[in-house]
Amino acid sequence: MARLDPLLLEVLACPVCIAPVTPLPSAADAQSLHCQVCGRSYPVRDGIPVMLVDEADQSESSVDPE
Repeated sequence: MARLDPLLLEVLACPVCIAPVTPLPSAADAQSLHCQVCGRSYPVRDGIPVMLVDEADQSESSVDPE
């Protein structure tokens, strides 16, 4: 899988809390993007970030900002 464009990563934000998202440290090929504020992880499929709340995995240790 190709790496995500750094310019794309600069403009992507979590649709829930509007915080920046970053590739998970263990995901060298950027298979998911993680929001450090709310803890959701968004999948990347075929090089395209899927920024849908229904598709996100939420970390158990995170707190919902709402």
